[in-house]
Amino acid sequence: MSRLLLVHHSPTRSMRALVAALLAGAGDDEISGVQLSERPALEATVEDVLAADGYLLATPANFGYMSGALKHFFDSTFLGVGGALDDSGGASGEGAGATAKRPFGLLVHGRYDTTGAVRSVLAITGALGWRQAYDVLEVMGDVTAEAEAAAYELGGTIAALLSE
Repeated sequence: MSRLLLVHHSPTRSMRALVAALLAGAGDDEISGVQLSERPALEATVEDVLAADGYLLATPANFGYMSGALKHFFDSTFLGVGGALDDSGGASGEGAGATAKRPFGLLVHGRYDTTGAVRSVLAITGALGWRQAYDVLEVMGDVTAEAEAAAYELGGTIAALLSE
């Protein structure tokens, strides 16, 4: 059975609604053979990441960047899951670690701009060698039924890629 890990920071009603839609999509009855694990970003561990075959990431955009909680997740797991640093201490971009080539999907919610948050997450996932398996879902402003449906589709798509 494949494992899908959802790592999120959802301190607001909007993020909680989007994460619920991701979970519902990933757990759709039509998808079989996928075990779903959900972890708040401040609680996710290296072991969680290594045990998963694919990832869903969800973060608000805060001051033009991913949430501090998701940044903490990456900071505390990056080297343990196979991320590599170059001589200057930056991500080497090699992406040849234990989790390389695993698929992921990304959801970012912002009020004004999500550009920096998306760019920062994609830089780190690129350095890990993860494979972006679906378009980034950027939700601006209030969460609509359309945004929730798109989050459902994102969750379902990543889970379906891992299904048996």
